[in-house]
Amino acid sequence: MRLLVFCLLLTSFSALAQPAAKPRRIWLDTDIMIGMKDKTAREVDDAIALIMALQHPDKVELVGISTVTYADYAYAVTQKLLGWYNQTGRRIPVYKGSDTAKDAGVENDATRAMAKALRAEKMPILAIGPVTNVATLVKNHPELIPQIEEVVVCAARTPGLPFKPGLGKLSVGDYNFETDPESFRILFESGVKVVLSGYECSVYTFLGKTDIDFLNNKHTADKWVYDRLRPWQLFNQQLFGVDGFVPWDTTPLGYLTHPNYFTYYRDIPVRINTRANDTGEAGTKPYLEVSYDYRDTKWRAIYAYKTLPGFEEIVIDDLKKASARQR
Repeated sequence: MRLLVFCLLLTSFSALAQPAAKPRRIWLDTDIMIGMKDKTAREVDDAIALIMALQHPDKVELVGISTVTYADYAYAVTQKLLGWYNQTGRRIPVYKGSDTAKDAGVENDATRAMAKALRAEKMPILAIGPVTNVATLVKNHPELIPQIEEVVVCAARTPGLPFKPGLGKLSVGDYNFETDPESFRILFESGVKVVLSGYECSVYTFLGKTDIDFLNNKHTADKWVYDRLRPWQLFNQQLFGVDGFVPWDTTPLGYLTHPNYFTYYRDIPVRINTRANDTGEAGTKPYLEVSYDYRDTKWRAIYAYKTLPGFEEIVIDDLKKASARQR
Protein backbone atom coordinates (compact mmCIF):
# COMPACT_ATOMS: atom_id res chain seq x y z
CA MET A 1 0.00 0.00 0.00
CA ARG A 2 2.81 2.41 0.92
CA LEU A 3 4.55 1.57 -2.35
CA LEU A 4 1.38 2.35 -4.29
CA VAL A 5 0.97 5.72 -2.55
CA PHE A 6 4.63 6.51 -3.18
CA CYS A 7 4.25 5.69 -6.88
CA LEU A 8 1.14 7.86 -7.17
CA LEU A 9 2.90 10.75 -5.45
CA LEU A 10 5.94 10.32 -7.69
CA THR A 11 3.71 10.37 -10.78
CA SER A 12 1.97 13.52 -9.55
CA PHE A 13 5.25 15.29 -8.83
CA SER A 14 6.59 14.26 -12.23
CA ALA A 15 3.53 15.73 -13.93
CA LEU A 16 3.95 18.96 -12.00
CA ALA A 17 7.61 19.09 -12.92
CA GLN A 18 6.85 18.94 -16.66
CA PRO A 19 7.26 22.39 -18.24
CA ALA A 20 4.06 23.87 -19.64
CA ALA A 21 3.82 23.71 -23.41
CA LYS A 22 4.79 27.00 -24.98
CA PRO A 23 2.25 28.76 -27.18
CA ARG A 24 2.82 28.56 -30.92
CA ARG A 25 4.18 31.84 -32.20
CA ILE A 26 2.19 32.66 -35.32
CA TRP A 27 1.78 35.38 -37.91
CA LEU A 28 -1.76 36.55 -38.69
CA ASP A 29 -2.58 37.86 -42.19
CA THR A 30 -6.12 39.21 -42.39
CA ASP A 31 -8.57 41.08 -44.61
CA ILE A 32 -10.39 42.43 -41.56
CA MET A 33 -13.13 44.90 -42.52
CA ILE A 34 -15.58 44.95 -39.62
CA GLY A 35 -17.33 48.32 -39.44
CA MET A 36 -16.04 49.61 -42.77
CA LYS A 37 -18.51 52.08 -44.29
CA ASP A 38 -20.37 50.61 -47.25
CA LYS A 39 -23.89 50.28 -48.65
CA THR A 40 -24.28 47.06 -46.67
CA ALA A 41 -22.80 45.63 -43.48
CA ARG A 42 -19.27 44.27 -43.79
CA GLU A 43 -18.19 40.80 -42.72
CA VAL A 44 -17.08 40.38 -39.13
CA ASP A 45 -15.45 36.96 -38.88
CA ASP A 46 -11.85 38.20 -39.10
CA ALA A 47 -12.50 40.41 -36.08
CA ILE A 48 -13.97 37.50 -34.13
CA ALA A 49 -10.95 35.35 -35.00
CA LEU A 50 -8.61 38.09 -33.79
CA ILE A 51 -10.51 38.52 -30.52
CA MET A 52 -10.48 34.74 -30.02
CA ALA A 53 -6.74 34.49 -30.65
CA LEU A 54 -6.15 37.08 -27.92
CA GLN A 55 -8.07 34.91 -25.46
CA HIS A 56 -5.64 31.99 -25.85
CA PRO A 57 -2.14 33.31 -25.05
CA ASP A 58 -1.37 29.84 -23.74
CA LYS A 59 -1.96 28.38 -27.21
CA VAL A 60 -0.96 31.07 -29.73
CA GLU A 61 1.21 34.16 -29.54
CA LEU A 62 0.77 36.72 -32.31
CA VAL A 63 4.23 37.73 -33.55
CA GLY A 64 2.72 40.25 -35.94
CA ILE A 65 -0.40 41.05 -37.94
CA SER A 66 -0.56 42.04 -41.61
CA THR A 67 -3.52 43.37 -43.55
CA VAL A 68 -4.67 42.58 -47.07
CA THR A 69 -7.28 44.56 -49.08
CA TYR A 70 -8.51 47.94 -47.81
CA ALA A 71 -5.17 48.03 -46.01
CA ASP A 72 -5.55 51.48 -44.43
CA TYR A 73 -8.94 50.73 -42.87
CA ALA A 74 -7.82 47.24 -41.86
CA TYR A 75 -4.75 48.69 -40.15
CA ALA A 76 -6.83 51.21 -38.18
CA VAL A 77 -9.55 48.78 -37.07
CA THR A 78 -6.98 46.15 -36.07
CA GLN A 79 -5.25 48.70 -33.86
CA LYS A 80 -8.61 49.61 -32.36
CA LEU A 81 -9.43 45.99 -31.49
CA LEU A 82 -5.94 45.37 -30.09
CA GLY A 83 -6.32 48.44 -27.88
CA TRP A 84 -9.49 46.99 -26.44
CA TYR A 85 -8.86 43.25 -26.30
CA ASN A 86 -5.11 42.68 -26.15
CA GLN A 87 -4.64 41.79 -22.49
CA THR A 88 -1.31 40.01 -22.98
CA GLY A 89 0.85 42.99 -22.04
CA ARG A 90 2.76 42.52 -25.29
CA ARG A 91 2.81 44.99 -28.14
CA ILE A 92 1.63 43.26 -31.30
CA PRO A 93 2.85 45.13 -34.39
CA VAL A 94 0.51 45.64 -37.36
CA TYR A 95 1.66 46.16 -40.96
CA LYS A 96 -0.14 47.26 -44.10
CA GLY A 97 -0.06 44.75 -46.93
CA SER A 98 -1.53 44.56 -50.41
CA ASP A 99 -4.39 47.00 -50.82
CA THR A 100 -5.87 45.30 -53.89
CA ALA A 101 -5.03 41.59 -53.61
CA LYS A 102 -4.04 41.79 -57.27
CA ASP A 103 -0.31 42.55 -57.03
CA ALA A 104 1.43 39.35 -55.96
CA GLY A 105 5.17 39.86 -56.09
CA VAL A 106 5.06 43.54 -55.15
CA GLU A 107 6.75 44.06 -51.79
CA ASN A 108 4.99 46.05 -49.07
CA ASP A 109 5.41 46.78 -45.38
CA ALA A 110 3.67 43.52 -44.46
CA THR A 111 5.77 41.24 -46.65
CA ARG A 112 8.99 42.89 -45.49
CA ALA A 113 7.93 42.44 -41.85
CA MET A 114 6.95 38.80 -42.40
CA ALA A 115 10.29 38.12 -44.08
CA LYS A 116 12.17 39.68 -41.16
CA ALA A 117 10.18 37.65 -38.63
CA LEU A 118 10.79 34.40 -40.52
CA ARG A 119 14.51 35.04 -40.72
CA ALA A 120 14.50 35.08 -36.93
CA GLU A 121 12.37 31.96 -36.33
CA LYS A 122 10.17 29.30 -37.90
CA MET A 123 6.43 29.82 -37.52
CA PRO A 124 3.05 29.14 -39.11
CA ILE A 125 1.12 31.82 -41.00
CA LEU A 126 -2.62 32.07 -40.39
CA ALA A 127 -3.97 33.65 -43.59
CA ILE A 128 -7.69 34.36 -43.28
CA GLY A 129 -8.07 36.55 -46.35
CA PRO A 130 -6.74 36.44 -49.91
CA VAL A 131 -3.18 35.08 -49.77
CA THR A 132 -1.55 37.87 -51.79
CA ASN A 133 0.88 38.89 -49.06
CA VAL A 134 1.93 35.29 -48.42
CA ALA A 135 2.35 34.62 -52.15
CA THR A 136 4.56 37.69 -52.44
CA LEU A 137 6.66 36.41 -49.56
CA VAL A 138 7.26 32.95 -51.03
CA LYS A 139 7.75 34.32 -54.57
CA ASN A 140 10.31 36.94 -53.60
CA HIS A 141 11.99 35.06 -50.75
CA PRO A 142 12.04 31.34 -51.63
CA GLU A 143 14.92 30.86 -49.20
CA LEU A 144 12.40 31.51 -46.38
CA ILE A 145 9.98 28.76 -47.39
CA PRO A 146 11.62 26.25 -44.98
CA GLN A 147 10.97 28.76 -42.20
CA ILE A 148 7.19 28.59 -42.75
CA GLU A 149 5.85 25.70 -40.68
CA GLU A 150 2.51 25.82 -42.48
CA VAL A 151 0.09 28.28 -44.03
CA VAL A 152 -3.45 27.89 -42.64
CA VAL A 153 -6.03 29.28 -45.06
CA CYS A 154 -9.79 29.81 -45.14
CA ALA A 155 -10.58 28.47 -48.61
CA ALA A 156 -11.28 25.44 -50.86
CA ARG A 157 -13.98 22.82 -51.25
CA THR A 158 -14.62 19.22 -52.28
CA PRO A 159 -15.85 18.83 -55.89
CA GLY A 160 -19.50 19.68 -56.47
CA LEU A 161 -19.99 21.35 -53.09
CA PRO A 162 -22.04 24.56 -53.46
CA PHE A 163 -21.58 27.35 -50.95
CA LYS A 164 -25.19 27.87 -49.86
CA PRO A 165 -25.42 29.29 -46.32
CA GLY A 166 -28.62 29.45 -44.32
CA LEU A 167 -31.68 28.10 -46.11
CA GLY A 168 -29.65 27.26 -49.20
CA LYS A 169 -31.43 29.70 -51.50
CA LEU A 170 -28.33 31.53 -52.70
CA SER A 171 -24.87 30.36 -53.74
CA VAL A 172 -21.85 32.47 -52.84
CA GLY A 173 -18.27 32.25 -54.00
CA ASP A 174 -15.08 31.11 -52.29
CA TYR A 175 -14.14 34.73 -51.63
CA ASN A 176 -10.57 34.40 -50.39
CA PHE A 177 -9.60 32.14 -53.27
CA GLU A 178 -11.59 33.82 -56.03
CA THR A 179 -10.27 37.28 -55.13
CA ASP A 180 -6.73 36.19 -56.06
CA PRO A 181 -6.48 32.69 -57.56
CA GLU A 182 -2.99 33.31 -58.91
CA SER A 183 -1.60 33.79 -55.40
CA PHE A 184 -2.96 30.37 -54.40
CA ARG A 185 -1.20 28.91 -57.43
CA ILE A 186 2.08 30.55 -56.32
CA LEU A 187 1.55 29.24 -52.79
CA PHE A 188 1.01 25.62 -53.84
CA GLU A 189 3.79 25.69 -56.45
CA SER A 190 6.20 26.80 -53.72
CA GLY A 191 5.78 23.46 -51.92
CA VAL A 192 4.97 25.04 -48.57
CA LYS A 193 2.72 23.01 -46.26
CA VAL A 194 -0.89 24.24 -46.60
CA VAL A 195 -3.88 23.65 -44.34
CA LEU A 196 -7.32 24.45 -45.80
CA SER A 197 -10.42 25.13 -43.71
CA GLY A 198 -13.25 26.84 -45.56
CA TYR A 199 -17.01 26.74 -46.03
CA GLU A 200 -17.42 22.98 -45.67
CA CYS A 201 -15.87 23.00 -42.21
CA SER A 202 -17.07 26.36 -40.93
CA VAL A 203 -20.75 26.00 -41.81
CA TYR A 204 -21.29 23.86 -38.69
CA THR A 205 -20.76 26.96 -36.52
CA PHE A 206 -23.49 29.60 -36.35
CA LEU A 207 -23.92 32.73 -34.22
CA GLY A 208 -27.52 33.84 -33.81
CA LYS A 209 -28.93 36.92 -32.11
CA THR A 210 -29.10 35.44 -28.60
CA ASP A 211 -25.48 34.29 -28.88
CA ILE A 212 -24.20 37.88 -28.94
CA ASP A 213 -26.77 39.72 -26.79
CA PHE A 214 -24.28 39.89 -23.89
CA LEU A 215 -22.17 42.30 -25.96
CA ASN A 216 -25.00 44.85 -26.01
CA ASN A 217 -23.86 46.54 -22.81
CA LYS A 218 -22.43 49.82 -21.51
CA HIS A 219 -18.79 49.04 -22.26
CA THR A 220 -17.41 50.89 -25.28
CA ALA A 221 -15.58 47.96 -26.87
CA ASP A 222 -18.40 45.45 -26.48
CA LYS A 223 -21.03 47.91 -27.72
CA TRP A 224 -18.92 48.85 -30.74
CA VAL A 225 -18.49 45.18 -31.66
CA TYR A 226 -22.17 44.40 -31.05
CA ASP A 227 -23.24 47.32 -33.24
CA ARG A 228 -21.26 45.75 -36.12
CA LEU A 229 -22.20 42.11 -35.51
CA ARG A 230 -25.94 42.73 -35.32
CA PRO A 231 -26.25 44.42 -38.77
CA TRP A 232 -24.20 41.58 -40.24
CA GLN A 233 -26.67 39.08 -38.78
CA LEU A 234 -29.60 40.98 -40.28
CA PHE A 235 -27.83 41.26 -43.64
CA ASN A 236 -27.33 37.50 -43.59
CA GLN A 237 -31.02 37.06 -42.85
CA GLN A 238 -31.83 39.20 -45.88
CA LEU A 239 -29.52 37.14 -48.11
CA PHE A 240 -29.79 33.64 -46.72
CA GLY A 241 -33.04 33.56 -44.74
CA VAL A 242 -31.56 33.15 -41.24
CA ASP A 243 -30.90 35.73 -38.53
CA GLY A 244 -27.27 35.05 -37.78
CA PHE A 245 -24.00 34.22 -39.49
CA VAL A 246 -21.23 31.69 -39.84
CA PRO A 247 -17.92 33.02 -38.42
CA TRP A 248 -15.87 31.44 -41.20
CA ASP A 249 -12.39 32.46 -40.10
CA THR A 250 -12.70 30.96 -36.63
CA THR A 251 -12.10 27.42 -37.92
CA PRO A 252 -8.64 28.11 -39.45
CA LEU A 253 -7.74 29.68 -36.11
CA GLY A 254 -9.27 26.67 -34.38
CA TYR A 255 -6.89 24.40 -36.25
CA LEU A 256 -4.09 26.12 -34.31
CA THR A 257 -5.85 26.48 -30.94
CA HIS A 258 -8.24 23.51 -30.78
CA PRO A 259 -7.20 21.03 -33.50
CA ASN A 260 -9.12 18.12 -31.97
CA TYR A 261 -12.44 19.81 -32.74
CA PHE A 262 -12.15 19.10 -36.47
CA THR A 263 -11.94 16.14 -38.82
CA TYR A 264 -9.43 16.17 -41.66
CA TYR A 265 -8.45 14.73 -45.00
CA ARG A 266 -4.67 14.53 -44.83
CA ASP A 267 -2.27 14.70 -47.76
CA ILE A 268 -5.20 15.21 -50.09
CA PRO A 269 -4.51 16.31 -53.68
CA VAL A 270 -5.45 19.87 -54.59
CA ARG A 271 -6.30 21.30 -58.00
CA ILE A 272 -7.64 24.52 -59.53
CA ASN A 273 -10.48 23.60 -61.89
CA THR A 274 -12.47 25.84 -64.23
CA ARG A 275 -16.21 25.26 -64.38
CA ALA A 276 -19.48 27.08 -64.92
CA ASN A 277 -20.05 29.84 -62.39
CA ASP A 278 -22.37 28.55 -59.66
CA THR A 279 -23.33 31.96 -58.23
CA GLY A 280 -25.79 32.88 -60.98
CA GLU A 281 -23.34 34.88 -63.07
CA ALA A 282 -22.62 34.03 -66.69
CA GLY A 283 -19.46 32.29 -67.80
CA THR A 284 -16.94 30.18 -65.91
CA LYS A 285 -14.76 30.66 -62.86
CA PRO A 286 -11.91 28.86 -61.08
CA TYR A 287 -12.55 26.49 -58.17
CA LEU A 288 -9.98 25.45 -55.58
CA GLU A 289 -10.87 21.80 -54.96
CA VAL A 290 -9.53 18.78 -53.10
CA SER A 291 -10.06 15.12 -53.92
CA TYR A 292 -8.18 11.85 -53.54
CA ASP A 293 -9.29 11.15 -57.13
CA TYR A 294 -6.95 13.86 -58.46
CA ARG A 295 -3.90 11.86 -59.54
CA ASP A 296 -2.45 14.43 -61.94
CA THR A 297 -1.40 17.10 -59.43
CA LYS A 298 1.57 17.37 -57.10
CA TRP A 299 -0.23 19.85 -54.83
CA ARG A 300 -1.20 18.47 -51.43
CA ALA A 301 -2.88 19.84 -48.31
CA ILE A 302 -4.52 19.05 -45.01
CA TYR A 303 -8.22 19.75 -45.49
CA ALA A 304 -10.52 20.31 -42.49
CA TYR A 305 -13.99 19.26 -43.61
CA LYS A 306 -16.07 19.06 -40.43
CA THR A 307 -16.35 20.92 -37.13
CA LEU A 308 -17.17 18.72 -34.16
CA PRO A 309 -19.69 19.59 -31.42
CA GLY A 310 -18.36 22.02 -28.84
CA PHE A 311 -16.41 24.40 -31.05
CA GLU A 312 -19.32 26.83 -31.42
CA GLU A 313 -19.43 27.05 -27.62
CA ILE A 314 -15.71 27.85 -27.59
CA VAL A 315 -16.29 30.77 -29.98
CA ILE A 316 -19.07 32.17 -27.79
CA ASP A 317 -17.15 31.59 -24.56
CA ASP A 318 -14.11 33.39 -25.96
CA LEU A 319 -16.24 36.42 -26.81
CA LYS A 320 -17.65 36.29 -23.28
CA LYS A 321 -14.16 36.13 -21.79
CA ALA A 322 -13.10 39.10 -23.88
CA SER A 323 -16.20 40.99 -22.73
CA ALA A 324 -15.62 40.14 -19.07
CA ARG A 325 -12.13 41.64 -19.26
CA GLN A 326 -13.68 45.00 -20.20
CA ARG A 327 -15.29 45.24 -16.77
